[in-house]
Amino acid sequence: MPTVSVCIVTYNSAKDIQTCLQAVQKQSIPVERIVVIDNASTDGTAEQVKPFAEQVHFIANEVNNGFAGGQNQAIRETSSDYVLVLNPDVTLDPNYLKEIIGFMEQKPTVGSATGRLVFASNKEVMDSAGIGMKRTRNAYDLAAGDQAVDWNTTQAVFGVSGAAAVYRTAMIRDIEFDGEFFDEHFFAYKEDVDVAWRAKKLGWTSYYIPAANALHHRGWKKGSRSNVPLFVRQHSYQNRFFTLIKNEPIGWHSLLIGPLILATETVKLGYIILREPGLLRCWSTIVKLLPSMLEKRKWIQNKVKQKQRINPIK
Repeated sequence: MPTVSVCIVTYNSAKDIQTCLQAVQKQSIPVERIVVIDNASTDGTAEQVKPFAEQVHFIANEVNNGFAGGQNQAIRETSSDYVLVLNPDVTLDPNYLKEIIGFMEQKPTVGSATGRLVFASNKEVMDSAGIGMKRTRNAYDLAAGDQAVDWNTTQAVFGVSGAAAVYRTAMIRDIEFDGEFFDEHFFAYKEDVDVAWRAKKLGWTSYYIPAANALHHRGWKKGSRSNVPLFVRQHSYQNRFFTLIKNEPIGWHSLLIGPLILATETVKLGYIILREPGLLRCWSTIVKLLPSMLEKRKWIQNKVKQKQRINPIK
């Protein structure tokens, strides 16, 4: 029987974590290990985890090292065949892991999969069926806002959302760079997009499994941009560029895609200058980290070439 661990990163998650852990404990297949990394919460999250002390490996960080750093830390505490990266505001159906791992066991090239996430406030409406990617290279939550009954088909997707993503450990080891599965320069937001793109380039596939169900208790994401904290918008904005720098291929297709991306970013920059000038501070970070992103891009390209030599396309 394949083994699976659950990795959760908390930050002021006191109101959600107990419900989340209770659902993990009710999974219909055994969970080898539950790891909770708390990123210096101040709302009593640690107290809420204490009743689960015998079942949960809990680590309290003194500083917040982000979703990416926290999840990498949690994953390093596991040795199972699969890892479920789970947000504390997600409540799993008892068969969530059984359905997804059962599917992945039949298809060795599937590196990641997710289930049908619906809004906890309205279970008939989709929150996410994974990650989609537009021609402008803007990632989005696939199926968001659609009726859940319209998403009953198992299908390949660009990638999976980090809210409730099952990753094959073999894939994690294959695509991690310098011991990091999630790029810790991202801190938070779009790190799952980066992983999805990197995995796809290296030959792994992702799937949406509607038989696996979960509820997502969204907060600020259900509203206008003004409801989104500036800190979040800054990371989301700069991480988009990091994702492009690392993963966007350069070739003949760039003649078509390049101008489209440039036009999109020019319009976005104009909006930012007029309406959200606070985001302009991101550019100093983008410039500072450019050498590191280019190094990672080179590593990905070399690994793609290495795999192509080993498994040439017939």
